[in-house]
Amino acid sequence: MNQIVKPRISRTFSVAPMMDWTDRHCRYFLRQLSRHALLYTEMVTTGALLNGDAERFLRYDECEHPLALQLGGSDPAQLAACARMAEAHGYDEVNLNVGCPSDRVQNNMIGACLMGHPTLVAECVKAMQDAVSIPVTVKHRIGINGRDSYAELCDFVGTVRDAGCRSFTVHARIAILEGLSPKENREVPPLRYDVAAQLKQDFPDLELILNGGIKTLEECQQHLQTFDGVMLGREAYHNPYLLAQVDQLLFGSTQPSISRAEALARMRPYIERHIVEGGVMHHITRHVLGLGQGFPGARRFRQLLSVDVHKVKDPLALLDQAGELLVGR
Repeated sequence: MNQIVKPRISRTFSVAPMMDWTDRHCRYFLRQLSRHALLYTEMVTTGALLNGDAERFLRYDECEHPLALQLGGSDPAQLAACARMAEAHGYDEVNLNVGCPSDRVQNNMIGACLMGHPTLVAECVKAMQDAVSIPVTVKHRIGINGRDSYAELCDFVGTVRDAGCRSFTVHARIAILEGLSPKENREVPPLRYDVAAQLKQDFPDLELILNGGIKTLEECQQHLQTFDGVMLGREAYHNPYLLAQVDQLLFGSTQPSISRAEALARMRPYIERHIVEGGVMHHITRHVLGLGQGFPGARRFRQLLSVDVHKVKDPLALLDQAGELLVGR
């Protein structure tokens, strides 16, 4: 049987992997807004896949493509096994997390602490690449406390490049591994776009995606003059409707932008199926609250789907009520 060759995915614009946020329901919603944005799963640890309910972690809807699985781990053999699972399940890319600063993951040698071990990261990347034919990419910081010089950053990127990695997503902040929470690590260390830009200049053969603090599509267009792609995190989640213009502004699509009302309407059959399967509507609608911004009735929209949703017997009727507030928007 001939293997289906997938088209090369574009990393021009992507939505960052975010714990507790970019689950399959969130990604289904974001896909209604943009056809071309690359979507990432939450970080999934190798232990969760190898020792837990792998199907639950790997499940997604076909419409979510292009879709990447982000893995957390530091054992080359385990990461290779999980990369095989990702490929078998049809993911378009597998990404290694070298940026998460959480104490919990540090204790398991996962995330940003791996920036202090470039040779190990290179071994992990090589093992994954040897195991699969889909792209293997790395998401990392520009440094960690105690290892935050530009020379050390170049050593990290160069070592991992030599193992075969061609695409790096750079969160343009260092991670401070002691004393700051993950939230503080997204805000306290200063953004250094200049460091990321220097990295692109010094490694012109690599695909370099910029992440960190980007809030508008105008900023995206500006950064794309320097970088090969941009990745948005919190802003894409809290203000998801900005994705409705991504295809036109960044991918040259001539299709009209979807309205807020149509985006919610497209979610209704999906929500209905979820409820029939025993799910709760709030599992999904918590991700669409960001549609309610910047218009009269936005606060009521958010209240219906975040507060009132827990009090009603007919959640779909409530969804329809919320949808009425989006008519014409």
